[in-house]
Amino acid sequence: MKVYYDDEIDALYIKLGDETPDGVIEAAEGINFDTTSEQKIVGLEILDASKRIDLKTILSYSVELKKDLAIKP
Repeated sequence: MKVYYDDEIDALYIKLGDETPDGVIEAAEGINFDTTSEQKIVGLEILDASKRIDLKTILSYSVELKKDLAIKP
């Protein structure tokens, strides 16, 4: 999953897979799902994103690693 934000147009895009979308389903005004021909959702576009969600939460991330995970030469 990859998250893209364009602050010039206030649009957030969440890419859920590597498939190329060939259709769009409008869930609500300004909220669109990109789909494949098999109706698999591969992306989510949110227009006026800063008015709809807290961008700080979606544009921040954390990584949790297991303690027993080690890099060995």
